[in-house]
Amino acid sequence: MTVKQQNLKTWFKSGSPWVWMNAGAVAIAIIMTLSLISVIAVRGLAHFWPADVIEAEYVIPGQPARVMAGEVVQSEQVPRARLASSGLPVDEEGSEFMTRQLLKVGNREVYGADFSWVVAEWMENERRPDALMVLERREWGNYYGYLLAVEENGQTVVEGEAAWPTLVERIARVDQLMAEIHGLERTDIGRINHGLERLRLRSRSLELRGELDAAAQAEIDAERAQWDAEYRVLETRLNELHRALARDSIRVRTADGHEQTLNLSKVVRAFRPNEMSVFDKSVHYLGKIWEFVSDEPREANTEGGVFPAIFGTVLMTMIMAVIVTPFGVIAAVYLREYARQGWLTRVIRIAVNNLAGVPSIVYGVFGLGFFVYVLGGSIDQLLFPEALPAPTFGTPGLMWASLTLAILTLPVVIVATEEGLARIPRMIREGSLALGATKSETLLKVVIPMASPAMMTGLILAVARAAGEVAPLMLVGVVKLAPSLPLDGNYPYLHLDQKIMHLGFHIFDVGFQSPNVEAARPLVYATATLLVLIIALLNLSAVYIRNHLREKYKALDH
Repeated sequence: MTVKQQNLKTWFKSGSPWVWMNAGAVAIAIIMTLSLISVIAVRGLAHFWPADVIEAEYVIPGQPARVMAGEVVQSEQVPRARLASSGLPVDEEGSEFMTRQLLKVGNREVYGADFSWVVAEWMENERRPDALMVLERREWGNYYGYLLAVEENGQTVVEGEAAWPTLVERIARVDQLMAEIHGLERTDIGRINHGLERLRLRSRSLELRGELDAAAQAEIDAERAQWDAEYRVLETRLNELHRALARDSIRVRTADGHEQTLNLSKVVRAFRPNEMSVFDKSVHYLGKIWEFVSDEPREANTEGGVFPAIFGTVLMTMIMAVIVTPFGVIAAVYLREYARQGWLTRVIRIAVNNLAGVPSIVYGVFGLGFFVYVLGGSIDQLLFPEALPAPTFGTPGLMWASLTLAILTLPVVIVATEEGLARIPRMIREGSLALGATKSETLLKVVIPMASPAMMTGLILAVARAAGEVAPLMLVGVVKLAPSLPLDGNYPYLHLDQKIMHLGFHIFDVGFQSPNVEAARPLVYATATLLVLIIALLNLSAVYIRNHLREKYKALDH
């Protein structure tokens, strides 16, 4: 055997190749993960950048030219034969490929669709006019065109180029009116409706118990009259605001000459991307991202924000954590510290480990059948008979979604906690008992604190898994659109019976149920980026808490 072969054999025996192989595998996994997140983030967050709007004559051979305007969303090379097979008048001469572009043309009420495929070679005299504006609307998508005049109560106030500053001012006024209307409808009128509903339920409860006498009815009627009087005041104010909101309108024209009048109450914002500087576009971009994380969805979830979904996801996982922690820790402590270690204990551990591999949709079916129909229906019969036949807890809601997730993640907490308890040396327990501590004191003051790093890691990993679950939640409380938050100023403040939105289900709904696929696709990437970031933060928090607790109790290990 040569020296080189001997050195190679020694190198393999030292284990260095396996160290490098593992390091390489970890590096590849990290690179792939970061690349995936980067692709999702770029494709999602790029949607909020105000892209330039082009205008050009689209000349299809043998057809009259028409003017088109919009944003170039996608560009691809397509074989000439493929375009010809789709019915387009493509010449056989020329290069093998032609460029096809997906143009976001907006103006859905005019063209019938927000997007249109065009052949780039047929776009002539392409330009980017500064006056070409984009209107983000509350419905019907974006509008691309030119501002002709600003009107008030049907009368022209200002027209031409001077109309643009006036439009910006009027939109700011409309935003203030919309904010006041939103506050009245959601907060004040919502409070009144809640009070009237509680009055109705109280009246029905007294009726069921046979206690609805004349005095009780008079008291209820007096309180209802107070609510009605307050509502009439708010209704008058709302009517005034809606009349003021309908005052302003604009006259606009599309690139191909179609004129129409738009009420400013339907406009969210107006901007001219072609004349915006990089700084202006950056400010607009940050504003759009803030709107995405802080506003409600609109346009079948393809516009606006995802704040209700963020709130629902976080609140549900917090309630789940509060529920699963005591049950998981108590079960693990019993199995490790109190239960006799025999065949029955081994069977229980096997069952717990197998529960972690059960498909999540099975938990959803269990939650719907047991929590919603059996437990929730029983609660309605016992505690809310006055609301029947309308269910209170006998329908999917926040409480049952959280409980279902708690059952789903319980094995993770049990296994992690029991492993943490098993790593604590027996001599530490015996030393505590020898010093006069009881078994419960030893557990609470010595064993459990030392096992807390494993317990916290298991809990937060369970939270991270719960934040990404979708299938069971579709059955037990998560819906497509629920802009009203389950936490408000109306008693009992936290409404556990209310349905919620969830980021995972929002991704599924926008990606696979949206009628406007092209408009929804960027929001799927953006929402997925947000969900990945939340889960990543939870996992990083788990690592930090585990390391902190390890350092805190390191002295007890030696």
